[in-house]
This record gives sequence, C-alpha cells and structure tokens, in this order.
Amino acid sequence: MISAHLLAVYIAALLVVYAVPGPDMALILQTSIGRGVRSGFAAACGLGLARATHVTLSACGAAALLRNAPWLYDVVRYGGAVYLAWIGIQIFRSPMFALPESGAARDEANPSTDATATATAGMRQLRAAFVKGLLTNLLNPKALLFCSVLLPQFVRPEAGPVALQMIELGSVLLAVGLCFDLTYAIGAARIAGWMRAHPLAQTLQRWTFSAALIGFALRLSLD
Repeated sequence: MISAHLLAVYIAALLVVYAVPGPDMALILQTSIGRGVRSGFAAACGLGLARATHVTLSACGAAALLRNAPWLYDVVRYGGAVYLAWIGIQIFRSPMFALPESGAARDEANPSTDATATATAGMRQLRAAFVKGLLTNLLNPKALLFCSVLLPQFVRPEAGPVALQMIELGSVLLAVGLCFDLTYAIGAARIAGWMRAHPLAQTLQRWTFSAALIGFALRLSLD
C-alpha cells in the first residue's frame, strides 16, 4: 500500500494537472452548456474510460513503444490533432446552441412528440458525447506519456506488489479526474439558462470553445 504522505503528494500533483485548461476541460464545458448536464456526464464517462486505457497501457509499457517509435507517436498525435480540429470546426459552423429545455416546455411546444423517438434521440446524443470524450483523450499521446511518467514516480517496491500500487494510483487518477469533470459539467450546465437568454453570449461561447479546440489541435500537431 502507498503511504498516506506519498498519496497526498500524488493527489496534490493531480489537482494541479487537472486544473490546467486543456481539450478535456473545453469539451466538457462546451458539451454541458450546449447539450445539458447529462451529455456533460456522458462526455466525462468517455474521458474516464480513455484515462483508464492510458493507465493500463502505461503499465504495460505502451508509452515506451511510443517513445521508441517516433512515427507511431506522430500518427497518434496527428490523428488526435485532426480530430480536435474537426470538433472545433463543427462547433464554429453550428447555429446557435439549441440549449436543452425542460420536458414540460418540449411537451407544450409539441404535444404530439413521440416518446420513443425522443428517448432514442436522447440516447444518440449521449452516445455521441461519450464517444467525443473517449476519442478526445484517447487520441492524445501526451496523456499516455503523462501517465507513464507520473505513476512510476510514486511506486515504491518495498511498499508491496508494484501491480497493486499501479492499480491504486490509477484508481486515484480516475477518481480525481472524474470529480473535476463532473464539477465542470454541473457548473457549465447551471449557466445554460442565462446563456439561453443572451444570444450574443452563445455566439461568443461557441467561437471561444471552437478557437480553443483548434488551438489545442495546433499545439498537439506542432509539439
């Protein structure tokens, strides 16, 4: 087991990392404002699965493969850059965000709305948000390299089986990341009502997140 002191230092490092703006944060905020808190949660789940994959791959030595095969690293990072840029362009080209309305408002506006079709559309929207979260983080090789650099620094062979320590560290990484993502999603969704009443703010928000994601794509492709 990892000592309490070492675990506290590890959590402090994670807090600093997750507080720094990045494509994950931008995606959560944009999704929650534009599609509601449930879609924000779905995107957070996708990010969580991607991080779990990175932790597993780093434990298996996949990061060393990326470091020793520059062409593979380039393939992954260029793919991630293209995907982030594509999301940014889609946001920029989209009309005003169709901010989620309450169920009562939807029923009043269209009493004949088919419940099954509405539920299907809602599930499709959640799946799309989940996939965006998954691919946004999964196609970022820096996330894998980050796990491979950070986690081993807190492993102590004398503290017990290394595999169990990696599982513990990975679980904490996922838990802290999920807490940040859910906080961002809830906070962003809370201002959706205000955004609905201010079309100019919606436009500025759309352009801001679009520019941020395209900027992250450029940085990923140039690093």
